[in-house]
Amino acid sequence: MTGRSSEGPEPTLESLASEWSPPSAIPTAEPLASPAANSTVGGRAASGVFWLTAQKWATRLLGFVTIAVLTRLLSPQDFGTVAAASTILPFFYLLADLGFAAYIVQVAKVDQRMLSTAFWFSLSAGVVLCAALVAIAPLMGVIFGDPGVVPVLQALALWVIFTAFGSAPMAILRRDMRFAVLAGQGAIAAVIAQVAAMVLAFSGFGVWALVGQSLIAPVITSILAWISTRWHPNLEFSRSEFAIMTRFGGQVLGVEFVAMLRASGEAAVISSTLGLAALGYMNIAQRLVQVVQELTGSAIVPVTTVAFARIREDAERLLNAYLRALRLSYAVLSLPLTIVAVAAPLMIPIVFGKGWEATYTVAQILALAGLLTVGASLDHGLFYGIGKPGGWFVYALIIDAITFGTTAVLAHIGLIFVAWGFLGVCVLATISRWFLVARILSSRVRVVAGPFMFVLAAALTSGAAGWGVMLLTQGMPRVVSIILIAVGVTIVHLTATRLLAPTVLSEGLALLARSKWGSRIPILRSRRGKP
Repeated sequence: MTGRSSEGPEPTLESLASEWSPPSAIPTAEPLASPAANSTVGGRAASGVFWLTAQKWATRLLGFVTIAVLTRLLSPQDFGTVAAASTILPFFYLLADLGFAAYIVQVAKVDQRMLSTAFWFSLSAGVVLCAALVAIAPLMGVIFGDPGVVPVLQALALWVIFTAFGSAPMAILRRDMRFAVLAGQGAIAAVIAQVAAMVLAFSGFGVWALVGQSLIAPVITSILAWISTRWHPNLEFSRSEFAIMTRFGGQVLGVEFVAMLRASGEAAVISSTLGLAALGYMNIAQRLVQVVQELTGSAIVPVTTVAFARIREDAERLLNAYLRALRLSYAVLSLPLTIVAVAAPLMIPIVFGKGWEATYTVAQILALAGLLTVGASLDHGLFYGIGKPGGWFVYALIIDAITFGTTAVLAHIGLIFVAWGFLGVCVLATISRWFLVARILSSRVRVVAGPFMFVLAAALTSGAAGWGVMLLTQGMPRVVSIILIAVGVTIVHLTATRLLAPTVLSEGLALLARSKWGSRIPILRSRRGKP
């Protein structure tokens, strides 16, 4: 149960590395809250959500095929070994980036000196940290209790350099909200990496198929980002710019450091207490939930961070935009997560094959937790977008400490208890965020918590309907039962949402109509400009 938003499934290596700038090399240095910029934020945000979501659908459909193949060719221990090594890598990348990418995305103005300073620092730090990672790999093997982690971690150390190399151009892409190009690049990289993984697996390379997949994706993504931005760094390094970026980035780094430290600690606790196979079971459960979240809500943080930054000077507009985005996020994500919470025992054997029975209940619990963490991703984007990563750091520090402590205590009882403990922490974290967000938006707690209440009722009623359908279809083929469960949950969920939050559907259609894609559809074009 690791996540960059303090709660949620474990992030993949590719998710940290993937995110066209105008032909003029550097984004225009205009205030984020200018009227001209504000007038297009909604449409560009809507387009961004669409394109990044479309990318995830394209890559994850192939990803399902890939993981279904790999789980039949590789062992749970292979997945556990890579999962253990992967928990270390994001921390080293974060040290190389030092939060500069987040600063570039939200700052009011950028120039060549700032971007060049960020690039040269990240690249230099990436090389040094890669060497350090190779050196400490044997120690990591001792910590995780498996010498097989050592060569895997040493090979994956190159990932730090690859991602650091593309950090600056990717920040430019996110800042300019060129999400269609970002989506295309991410899709290309993911497809090539997944195909390579299957080729390696069929060729008998075992765990190295997963290693190859993790390295190929950031290489391709970084190269494509450089080609798209048409930006080139100068041979200059500004100490003053470095100091300014460090003050902001240090808070971002603190958030991510705590999350990665928790990830490493949890992986070490689970693997040392329950074995690498248990870590593999947890990793597969997380992947199932993560796929659902990425297919429906992966664009939340990258899009909302920029969008909130553009309107942060208008308090009323910021609050309304946040509440609208929160309602839509809950409505979109809660439906598929409810289906997974009910039907995971039927889905896992079809997707991952036999031998993953220990994952069933864990996946169901993590899907329930995913319902609670929907708001975490949006709140993450809000705090960063308004330039207050320090507030998020304090929140993350407390919640991650509680999460790790809960895992450490419950791991001795079993993997399922670890998952239940995480669900309990998510409840606490969700309530805490209501108070934090209400304060920074100068609103009332009940206003911020309001959107969650309708989704809770919709999830409970539709989940109960799904369980009923599952009991009635026990004798049917798994695929048929899953389809019927999905239909039952969808009907009840949409009905409840329509009754409890009647504006959600119209808001979603209006937002979609404001995107470039939606403007091409007559029925959506007629809704442009409507709230």
